[in-house]
Amino acid sequence: MTAPRPPLLPLLSVLGSVTFLGLGTSWAKHTLFPLVGAEGTTALRVGFSALLLLACWRPWRRRLHAGDASRIACYGAALGVMNLCFYMALRTIPFGVAVAIEFSGPLILALLGSRRALDFVWVMFAVAGLGLLLPQVHGVSTLDPTGLMYALAAAVLWATYIVAGKRLGHLHAGHSVSLGLTVAALVVVPVGLAHAGSAAFSPTVLLVGLGVAALSSAIPISLEMVALKRLPRHAFGVMLSMEPAMAALIALALLDERLTTTQWLAIALIMAASMGSAFTARRGPVTTAVSLQG
Repeated sequence: MTAPRPPLLPLLSVLGSVTFLGLGTSWAKHTLFPLVGAEGTTALRVGFSALLLLACWRPWRRRLHAGDASRIACYGAALGVMNLCFYMALRTIPFGVAVAIEFSGPLILALLGSRRALDFVWVMFAVAGLGLLLPQVHGVSTLDPTGLMYALAAAVLWATYIVAGKRLGHLHAGHSVSLGLTVAALVVVPVGLAHAGSAAFSPTVLLVGLGVAALSSAIPISLEMVALKRLPRHAFGVMLSMEPAMAALIALALLDERLTTTQWLAIALIMAASMGSAFTARRGPVTTAVSLQG
């Protein structure tokens, strides 16, 4: 009797998801930030992502249950403001650091509901990682406090988005995500257009914005859905935990963002907490948990 083969397709899907997300965000920071700012970049990314997913999933074909409209509104608003805060943080702090801080939101949310002693170990890992990052020296000055506050706000909003998303668990993932991104676009596109003005309608900006939306939303979401159908929830969570390190490595290669040894240690601690939490979580059925951060 031969041993079962490892689930290569879902593992590669998660790896591809975090890679494309990092590539899209790095491309946005390098190309769009100088042209339309963080606000305009958010508008382009979220707006085009909504259009792509609406075209893909056509959610109007499915009926909504009573009360779903208000739930989708809360879900989408949290998603939109989370993305805006994340991109605002990227103006002044490194990509890998911003992702690690943002990761602390869903991580601490997951751990707060536990009463097992082992989970408090993961809490301490996460707190230690954040403790190293928040006052950490970057270059010749401390990490920008405004950028840190935006990253922390994104962390809180990611946790809020997860809570709101659980209330839509009865909907198909493509349905809820496409509608949620539509609401998110209604929230952030006016902000982005007010900041960027006519520059947002430049053909080059629109083309890059469409590419960023595909790389950082449409492709990662599709790959995560492939993985979620084939991986246990805890295994998916463990693999997704590599995102902060992948973001830091991509930013090093494409943006020349060099982190200190202490910052790498902080990222490692937060990743260890996330992996530990996912691996030791109570086993259960796979749930839809598509990530739309950053």
